[in-house]
Amino acid sequence: MQRRKAENITMLIGSTFLGAVGQLLFKYALSVHILYIIGAGVFAYFVSTLIYFYVLTRANLSWAYSVGGLSYIFAVILAAALLAENVPIIRWVGVIIITVGVVFVGSS
Repeated sequence: MQRRKAENITMLIGSTFLGAVGQLLFKYALSVHILYIIGAGVFAYFVSTLIYFYVLTRANLSWAYSVGGLSYIFAVILAAALLAENVPIIRWVGVIIITVGVVFVGSS
């Protein structure tokens, strides 16, 4: 049982990370006007969705959807690191709160 939960968490981390990468690629593509980068973002979203569907066949929706809150965390980190977006301290506080919530839900 614990092994399956660990596998589900690993897949959800991958899924939410790919979703955030898709968002990053969309933002970047729209700023530099390169269409194939939008295609890469759509592909990242597609793979993310396939992984999420697989997890849903093995886990409760209430749990899986809550762990999906990782996407907010990944999006803020990627935007700050790769797009040099200014992230105010209050948003970092929110990211920390979301992280704590995801840890609580993920361990339940």
